[in-house]
Amino acid sequence: MKNGKTCLYDDLKRQILTMELDPDEALDEVLLSERYGLSRTPVREVFRRLAGEGYVDIRENRGARVIPMNHSTLRNFFLVAPMMYAAIGRLAVQNFKPRQLTDLKDTQSRFRMATTANDALGMVVESNRFHAIMGEMAGNPYLMPSLERLLIDHSRIGNTFFRPHNEDMEERLERSAEHHDLFIEAIERRDEAGVVDLVFEHWELSRQNMEIFIAPQGIKADALVDLSGHVYPEK
Repeated sequence: MKNGKTCLYDDLKRQILTMELDPDEALDEVLLSERYGLSRTPVREVFRRLAGEGYVDIRENRGARVIPMNHSTLRNFFLVAPMMYAAIGRLAVQNFKPRQLTDLKDTQSRFRMATTANDALGMVVESNRFHAIMGEMAGNPYLMPSLERLLIDHSRIGNTFFRPHNEDMEERLERSAEHHDLFIEAIERRDEAGVVDLVFEHWELSRQNMEIFIAPQGIKADALVDLSGHVYPEK
């Protein structure tokens, strides 16, 4: 059974990824202490741990807040994400362990169940875990901190992707789930080029849905650039 401190940590991570907590939203230390039956010291320890992992921003005289998203962070996200995922895909093929492949398959099974149930929050969490496991497969200590930070914003921006409101979005969501299956097959047969090709197909599939999230708030990347140097103009 989880203790209150672990529950608080897990719940805050999930709520940040699924946008139940908004970017830059203040975290009420007193309220959380009461809700989880904790003194304020362990709550602050959880905040510091989440800050170290990129989920929370702690500033003097402002307390703890959910990590914000602004024009600069989103533009950097769109510029770097495809390159990062491609590098991780290559290394995952080279370095994965059988146990990690099993974990990836189990996570994909849960993602498929969430897709069938139209469980948007479940899809966000399991998709995040799927790509985190691929990062673990890569086994590169220099890439992991960057991937962990990238996945936070990918999950937050990608929430619209898991809430399709037309047939086109539903078809893209299904293809995305199929891509996960194809990633597993390509990694299992150690097909490095196949994994990299899938990275860019997978990225392009979700990119337009991500723009739906960004555009209504007036926050748009100046240009969306992939590893090949192609520039996607703003809509």
